[in-house]
Amino acid sequence: MKRRAPNLTEAPSFTTLRILMGSIRIRILLLCAVACVFFPERSPAPVVFKPNEKKIHYHAPGEEEISGNADEMFAQAEAAEKDGDRGRAIKIYKKMVKRHPHSNHAAEATFRAGRLTEQEGDLIKAAGIYRGLMESYPQTPHFAEAIESQFRIGEALLAQKKKKVLGVPVSSTMDDAIEIFAAIVRSAPYGRYTARAQFDIGRAREYQGSADLAIEAYQAVVEKFPNDPLAVDAQYQMGYIWFTAARAGTYDPDAAEHARVAFQDFLFRFPKSEKAPQARENIALLENRLTKGSLQIAEFYDKQKHYRAAVLYYNEVIRQQPGSSESQIAKKRIDQLRAQVGDLALQPAANFAEKNTKKKEIAKASNGEAPPEQHAPVPPELRGGGGDLAPLPTDSDSLPPPPAADPLAMPGSPLTSPEPSPTPEATATP
Repeated sequence: MKRRAPNLTEAPSFTTLRILMGSIRIRILLLCAVACVFFPERSPAPVVFKPNEKKIHYHAPGEEEISGNADEMFAQAEAAEKDGDRGRAIKIYKKMVKRHPHSNHAAEATFRAGRLTEQEGDLIKAAGIYRGLMESYPQTPHFAEAIESQFRIGEALLAQKKKKVLGVPVSSTMDDAIEIFAAIVRSAPYGRYTARAQFDIGRAREYQGSADLAIEAYQAVVEKFPNDPLAVDAQYQMGYIWFTAARAGTYDPDAAEHARVAFQDFLFRFPKSEKAPQARENIALLENRLTKGSLQIAEFYDKQKHYRAAVLYYNEVIRQQPGSSESQIAKKRIDQLRAQVGDLALQPAANFAEKNTKKKEIAKASNGEAPPEQHAPVPPELRGGGGDLAPLPTDSDSLPPPPAADPLAMPGSPLTSPEPSPTPEATATP
């Protein structure tokens, strides 16, 4: 019987296909085995066969051993840590916490992951792990260590001020530092590091140029920790920030007054502080400069023959520093103006309104009408009168703007930003 030649145009049978596929699979497996023997470093991932499963599982190198319950995974991480493989240990600790967050090893694994990450030099990520430990496991025996570690990282970031890439500053680390210090204040409001963390928030805000937020942070130190030594520095620093703002390019007319008040509060709260003499000197400097500024404005309006405005600022000079040489100049000039133009020309419009009101009240009372509604008395400084102070003008004379010169923009400031004393080594309490 002749054997029929195979027709290549016909479709292969199922049995033929099965044989061909099996042969191909065997060849692929043999090639993979040979590649793993001769090129082990290039093997992309181990192949894992599981009984009763038709699927082939692939894992990244080293991941095939990260399995088991919490005890087994913790033991694997400990072994990696002892072998000096920090990266693998961190990975297993974090994966164990993710899979078994309520196990007895979760808090310990979190702390170890944070410590190893800090040793690896990734400070911001380590701080995040410590923060997670404090928030998720506040009863951990490592709570104090986590607080201390976060504080250490925060101060390291505060010292860096700028992140650098190839020596070029690219972004500020102050936001990261503020977040770390704020976490300490939230998690350990009565800890030994809390006052300093709050103070460091103010320092970071200063570095950012956020004067208002820095003052707010320092004010929190004074209010929440009045007996802490850092409260002295915080109160002083508030005055210093206002003084700096007064000397900035954009003139804030209230900054010098805020600085003076802040230094006065400092002397009231801490009269025996070693910074008290400096604060008194600062106040004298501020008052002297404010007085000179007021005298400068008064003389400007005087030359423009806007005498009411001139008298207003001459009186301000007298109020600011009654015994100063500037005050004597102001008093002398007020007397000259009274003699030159008379009191009537220097009286404010409010004086005339008050006199007219009184006349109307007297007329109504004589006609038997009900007495008018009582109002608060007019302040003495608006009523005019004799003495050293001339009547203050209150009406608008379409005055020209005063000189734009900043009376505080003068050289020779003795102010220096204080460097707070270091916090003694201590552990925080939850």
